Amino acid sequence: MIRNLGAQSSIFNQYISEIRDDVIQRDSLRFRYNMERMGMIFAYEISRHLEYENREVVTSLGSTEVPVLKKFPVLATILRAGLPLHKGLLNVFDRSENSFVSAYRKHSKDGRFEIQVEYVSGPDLTDRVLILADPMLATGASLVLSYKALLAKGKPSHTHIVTLIASTQGVDYIRRYLPSENITLWVGAVDDELTAQAYIVPGLGDAGDLAFGSKI
Repeated sequence: MIRNLGAQSSIFNQYISEIRDDVIQRDSLRFRYNMERMGMIFAYEISRHLEYENREVVTSLGSTEVPVLKKFPVLATILRAGLPLHKGLLNVFDRSENSFVSAYRKHSKDGRFEIQVEYVSGPDLTDRVLILADPMLATGASLVLSYKALLAKGKPSHTHIVTLIASTQGVDYIRRYLPSENITLWVGAVDDELTAQAYIVPGLGDAGDLAFGSKI
């Protein structure tokens, strides 16, 4: 199932426009904060699809029952670009346990690259709800490999994949290589084109560099 938050009119699209804008995005603090705010919006939307139970809350004047989460989801992200988006999710799901995946593109001299997953850290995922965040879904290869690496920690009951901007090729790749049941893909926008270097067009550029500075 795919849920596109950018397909409806809301303040969410204001933040999408700002992270795409090549003038506004030069302010790395604002770029990170916009990613964080969108993470919070994604978290709210996902929270509407989780399980709740009634809990008695005692006030100074009496008591009432309030539906609260049965269990907080596990939050996972792919380093380093996913950190601001992850922080937004964690602002909402503030009692969640966390997982981290170290994955990167290893380029060869001929311009091609392969995805390397070096490290996975996190709790037992068996029968847990997992939210996996990666701001850009370009080819989809790094996300699929990261998801499969996380399965070494146990099989989640449901996985919500959160990405700000996806390519149509990346969405198709997810559909092809991840199980159709028990996975929901949440996107902010879907763009049609990938460059030869697998960058999304119009996209926004390199999210990690814009958030944290260039790398060598």
